[in-house]
Amino acid sequence: MNRFSFWKYGLILFVLGIGIIYSLPNLYPSKPAIQVAYTDSGKSADQSLLNQVNEILNSNQILSESTGLKENNIVAKFNSFEDQLAAKAALQKNLLDEAIVALNLEPSTPQWLRDIGAGPLKLGLDLSGGVHFLLEVDIENALDNRLESLLNEYRKKFRDKRINVESSKKDDQDIVFSFISDEDYSKALKIISEDNVTATGALLYDLKPNAIRNLIQLAFSKEAIKELRDYAVGQNLMTLRNRVNELGVSEPIVQRQGSSRIVVELPGVQDTTAAKKIIGKTANLEFRLEASSTTSRLRKEEFWFQDERKGSADLEKNIIVSGDRVTNAKSGFDESGFAQVNITLDMQGGRAMQKATNGNIGRRLGVLFVEQKNKSVLSLDENGNEVIKQSSYIEKKIISLATVQAVLGTAFRITGVGSPQEASELALLLRAGALAAPMKFVEERTVGPSLGKENIELGILSIIIGLLSVVAFMLFYYRWFGLAANIALLANVVLITGFMSLLGATLTLPGIAGIVLTIGMAVDANVLIFSRIREEFKAGLDPQTAINEGFSRAFVTIFDANVTTLIASLVLYTIGTGPIKGFAITLSIGILTSMFTAILGTRAIVNLMYGNKNIQELRV
Repeated sequence: MNRFSFWKYGLILFVLGIGIIYSLPNLYPSKPAIQVAYTDSGKSADQSLLNQVNEILNSNQILSESTGLKENNIVAKFNSFEDQLAAKAALQKNLLDEAIVALNLEPSTPQWLRDIGAGPLKLGLDLSGGVHFLLEVDIENALDNRLESLLNEYRKKFRDKRINVESSKKDDQDIVFSFISDEDYSKALKIISEDNVTATGALLYDLKPNAIRNLIQLAFSKEAIKELRDYAVGQNLMTLRNRVNELGVSEPIVQRQGSSRIVVELPGVQDTTAAKKIIGKTANLEFRLEASSTTSRLRKEEFWFQDERKGSADLEKNIIVSGDRVTNAKSGFDESGFAQVNITLDMQGGRAMQKATNGNIGRRLGVLFVEQKNKSVLSLDENGNEVIKQSSYIEKKIISLATVQAVLGTAFRITGVGSPQEASELALLLRAGALAAPMKFVEERTVGPSLGKENIELGILSIIIGLLSVVAFMLFYYRWFGLAANIALLANVVLITGFMSLLGATLTLPGIAGIVLTIGMAVDANVLIFSRIREEFKAGLDPQTAINEGFSRAFVTIFDANVTTLIASLVLYTIGTGPIKGFAITLSIGILTSMFTAILGTRAIVNLMYGNKNIQELRV
């Protein structure tokens, strides 16, 4: 007789049960919502902010389904996208720089499903949208910082070579040096001229020497500015990808647009306020020694502490190390239980830190937190309509000013970084990499389906028609065996949906193509099995033996075909990006579930129909 073990039935029911449970959240559509959080990352949303939000919504006659505190944010749910957009405009107009207002989709999954980690399948930008950011790299600011660094570098070189400089300054996009004597002028010009030729033979500076007045004026050449732009955008691109990966976003798109802009698309994002904070922050560090009483005013700057109650301090203009030399950063606690960040520098940064602290034990080392901030102003346009205009500025504040007690190297710690949450956020930003130049948000919006709602509905309709056609064919051609295959096919769709939801994968249009391909492969496996059963029965075997032999002998062929396809999908996932990865993920999950349902599932149903029965004919 053709037997099937009870433990196999149990395994099938267990796996199918998990698939059904984790598929259920997809029956509860997400609600359009808005998240509101204080601009200051160290300040959590409170009842005061909640009251402000409710008051603004009520005064603008915007109805919300619910508003309340959720973790560090205020979340307001709405019944329509129109109310959501109207609420965002009203809140931005009234809150300005006090808070970040971001569009969001809030799940409506029952609590008991959330408690076991079940959530709806995330849909990509081309199906239900997500968050789209367009950021512009501030090349002018990067160039200005590079010139400031170059000015300090040459001041140090001239001082080491005992060249007497009468004055040195940065004038717009130029650096100007004035020398006391002709001899000093000639020595300085020789040093700068030697530095001017790069390894490729290109000129780094546009030099304007004036021997009569002992003046040297230099600016970066067009080639150098282009190289700086490419470096800044490339570094920011890599840093943003690292930051998005830290956020755990599925299948993000981070790519360059034009010469100085970067597009970031985050499908299925739940906490857009956190994403905007992490993505938009410059979060660089500058390590500088505290200025001594003998330091001239030209070589020092005054900065306020992040906690302004501590006042201000003077730091040297010379930057020892900046955040781009940080290779790792982790938050922790010091001996007194206060938050700290443990820093690891690369070799070049470690050498610079060692050289700077070697002869300065007992002096204080300042850590500056460099951040780009936006200022919003409500004004009127030419038509008399109210508009919000934004301008950006760089803010540098001292987060730590501690005495150097020993020579520092590649690893050390910084204290006085605020709350554990602020320390964790700073460590995340530094770990993901420092931005080579500040960025500003040019555009922020939710992205609707790229093919349009009508096209998506037509696409889903075509999938349903195709699926029903396959079901009808299997019933017509394989009768009862076809019914078993169709039941297993429906179970396969449930399992794919459930396991994609469980893994937090994002479904895109290419992903749907992967599911359709998987369904076809699942049916193809059953066709191979049923054809083998038919051949074995025609060869003279009794029905029960033919069924057993058909499943056993077809298994090797099915396994080989699916393994080769699985390898191809893994290659696609490894080298692909965005939608290609989405296709590879759904195809990989579908291959595994289809093998399970086509071999075990169909076998179990066929055995329920024919197992332990004395049959003489097979209609297959």
